[in-house]
Amino acid sequence: MSKLILIPLVAVIFILIDLYVFQALKIGVQNFSQLGKNIAYGIYWGFTAITLLGFFLYHFGNPDFFSRVARQFMLVLVFMNYLSKTIALLVLLIGDVIRFGQWSFYKITDLLNNSKSGIEGEKISRSEFFAKSALVAGTLPLAAMSFGIISGAHDYRIRRKSIVIPNLPKAWHGVKIAQLSDIHSGSFWNRIAVEGGIDMLMAEKPDMVFFTGDLVNNEAKEVEKYIPIFSKLKADLGVYSTLGNHDYGDYKNWSSEKAKAQNLQDLKEAHKLMGWDLLTNENRILTVDKEPLAVLGVENWGAGRFAKYGDISKAYAGTEGLPTKILLSHDPSHWDAQIRKDYPDIDLMLAGHTHGFQFGIEIPGFKWSPSQYVYKQWAGLYQEGNQSLYVNRGYGYLGYPGRIGIPPEITILELRQG
Repeated sequence: MSKLILIPLVAVIFILIDLYVFQALKIGVQNFSQLGKNIAYGIYWGFTAITLLGFFLYHFGNPDFFSRVARQFMLVLVFMNYLSKTIALLVLLIGDVIRFGQWSFYKITDLLNNSKSGIEGEKISRSEFFAKSALVAGTLPLAAMSFGIISGAHDYRIRRKSIVIPNLPKAWHGVKIAQLSDIHSGSFWNRIAVEGGIDMLMAEKPDMVFFTGDLVNNEAKEVEKYIPIFSKLKADLGVYSTLGNHDYGDYKNWSSEKAKAQNLQDLKEAHKLMGWDLLTNENRILTVDKEPLAVLGVENWGAGRFAKYGDISKAYAGTEGLPTKILLSHDPSHWDAQIRKDYPDIDLMLAGHTHGFQFGIEIPGFKWSPSQYVYKQWAGLYQEGNQSLYVNRGYGYLGYPGRIGIPPEITILELRQG
């Protein structure tokens, strides 16, 4: 179907939703003063108008006129508005089904008794309870998503864990590692806050810094203005990084394979400019007081639908006799699929990828997110025997430019002897 037909058709559906939910608003404010009603109606239709304008500008406006972040917010506004109104609509619909059931009951009763009920000719009004319930049900997700953008997007949290490695060399006991993952620089809308998070990390004075993939959403140019910020990451034992599924540009239609390849090369150059040692199916052997530890880095490899660029055998080569090995691999499903099964001497794997779905609940003794229905290991520390996996919840965000219940993470890990 032509875009010129489809987009206006979708807009008509949106307006029908608006009109249906508006009936609940009218009931909800029926006891307000006329001024109060006018303000409520103005807010409702004003927000709707802005949303629809953004919807049309996203699809028909000049993409070069709006920034990438502005276009992202256009879609997010549509999603927030109509997800909330759809929830309200469902509540209203339940009330209207009950109303229809009542009307049907009286009509059938009249027919069976060949008589007229006391409500003949009267309209069964929409329930005030369902109308107000619909308003509450629609307002809550809208408020939560708004708060998640304003407050949650850059509410960086430092999460600390001690990692016990039985065969860790004595000189490495107490070494502090900082981990970042899933920066997605093309989604950022608050540069000052992003820099503040990096300052938080550096205040921890880590001995090593690891980044486990997804520096950008699609294009290397997304990170250009953030290079000075991420260049601030320094550590005595080095800053090491690897690639995630978004770094290859697989989710963009390129003009040619050459352009796509150049984008990947530009991204690798960005790692170099920031002073990060990018590990692409290779390793580095580090020493502290002449005692070695191997850091391995693989390109993206996961057990699911994402592209498999990684080659763990290449990254592992040359580290066989070393006592301790740490692997950087973007997708946590790699751990069960290959690492635990075929490389039992890789002591610790660091991953990201899941973002914790950017939505969930984490309180002492309870952790839930939709991520857990897709990934067995989706956030935090997991251990099997002497092997450990840590899944970072992500520094940035993708799609929805915020977080609800799963704040962005800076991980601080301390290595300890068993």
